[in-house]
Amino acid sequence: MIKVVLATRNKNKIREFKTLFKELSTMDITVLSLDEIGYYGEIEEFGSTFEENAITKASVPARLGYIGIADDSGLCVDALNGAPGVYSARFSGGNDEDNNDLLLKKLEGESNRDAKYVCAMACVFPDHSNDFTVKGECFGKILTKRQGTGGFGYDPLFYFEPFGKTFAEVELAKKNTVSHRALAMRALIKKLTKVFSDDK
Repeated sequence: MIKVVLATRNKNKIREFKTLFKELSTMDITVLSLDEIGYYGEIEEFGSTFEENAITKASVPARLGYIGIADDSGLCVDALNGAPGVYSARFSGGNDEDNNDLLLKKLEGESNRDAKYVCAMACVFPDHSNDFTVKGECFGKILTKRQGTGGFGYDPLFYFEPFGKTFAEVELAKKNTVSHRALAMRALIKKLTKVFSDDK
């Protein structure tokens, strides 16, 4: 059995990751969280890119002897020159509702509503022998008001044209077929499978 540790305490992310691992991986992988390995410290993010932050987080369980996996993700809005970007979770200094309010305020009167969700994922090994990063992107538009009550983050404002709905209006299983995190996760599982196959 292979144990990997997701360097996050975000319960929504943990649920998504575990679901995707179960659906996509042919390997016998046990997914653990930071709390499950007894790590309760905070991980500071100082990177200027999603990749840098993902590597920083994944390195924490790797230093404890586990295969560390972490993502850094966020929303990049064209009209805001890619903001909020790596600052997506702390855009307003408040919660998801505050972040959405600030985004709407900054886009008032703006005709270009194009945006993308970006997710970089890092896999860091204790001996750094097979470290790698992958990225997933999902393109959409920012609405002028919230729609839907599901999802988290900016999902109530992120309109995905192929679905004709926001991410907050679709069930998790459907979102997981196209989301930035799902795309990055698929790429990570594919690469991780190859790493273990090559080691045999």
